[in-house]
Amino acid sequence: MSPMHFEATYGPLWDAFASELALARQGKSADGALLASQYRRVCEHLALAQSRAYPIHLVARLETLTQDAHQLIYRRQDYGLRQLSQLLRVDLPRAVRAQGRFVLAALALFVVPLVAAFLLAWSGPDFALRMLDAAQLRNYEAMYGDGKQVLGRLREAGDDWQMFGIYIFHNVGIGFRCFGAGILAGVGSAFVLLYNGLVIGAVAGHLQRVGLGHNFWPFVATHSAFELTGIVLSGAAGLRMGLGWLAPGRQGRLEALGASARASVPVVYAAFFLLLVAAAFEAFWSSAAWIAPGVKYGVAAVCWILVVLWLGLMGRERRHAG
Repeated sequence: MSPMHFEATYGPLWDAFASELALARQGKSADGALLASQYRRVCEHLALAQSRAYPIHLVARLETLTQDAHQLIYRRQDYGLRQLSQLLRVDLPRAVRAQGRFVLAALALFVVPLVAAFLLAWSGPDFALRMLDAAQLRNYEAMYGDGKQVLGRLREAGDDWQMFGIYIFHNVGIGFRCFGAGILAGVGSAFVLLYNGLVIGAVAGHLQRVGLGHNFWPFVATHSAFELTGIVLSGAAGLRMGLGWLAPGRQGRLEALGASARASVPVVYAAFFLLLVAAAFEAFWSSAAWIAPGVKYGVAAVCWILVVLWLGLMGRERRHAG
């Protein structure tokens, strides 16, 4: 068979194979069985062309087809890790920065009450007893008492994996309340942020006042970078959702509420990611009394820096000089 006859006979098959490859590379639906069958036939044609010393352009065409197909068919699967990496490195930080005014509002609603409650509870017992009852305060004192091998727990029976599940449930529950309450025109999210700030500040101030700060601060230092930031972001997402109800613009209220909810979803993803990381640190790192406080403070500083850099810098487009 002459080279021209060979190409004329099998050219349509090669063209169809190239079209299937193009569809597959674009992520569109392609017939996998047909693609594999065509790939085997094109490999046979390449072997024939090489053995018969057909013109170089014909051999090159078949080599290109087989190489492209091999990379596509036998490429290493990443099981969605590439998309997850894109989400964490680029999409989520950008989404948080895009809602910066809501993040700052949520930060103020959470941090100002927290600091005020801490100072009031530290100065005397009255404020802490207004925020929590005496039994709750005694429980916190027992959790951070001296001589405990595992800090921050009321019972010793739960192992780290059990506590990990408990912390996930607890953290995500707070995050969901901060976000979900935003449907009440944003007022609900503001209230949840304010309330959590007051309670956390009151507990911290009380434990510092009764002399247990040396156990409490090493426990919370590391995972607080993720947990507190996650709470603030959840609240920011709730405030963003509430804006659709308060200021719908030219849209109907329900339509505006739906648009605001969609805009806040990436921020919720970022918050829940941080709360998941916080649960892992809280279960496997923070509760370990055998780790020196200085080590925990050092790791905590690194974690806070990483969170700030992640939200502030990741995903920014690089500017090229010139």
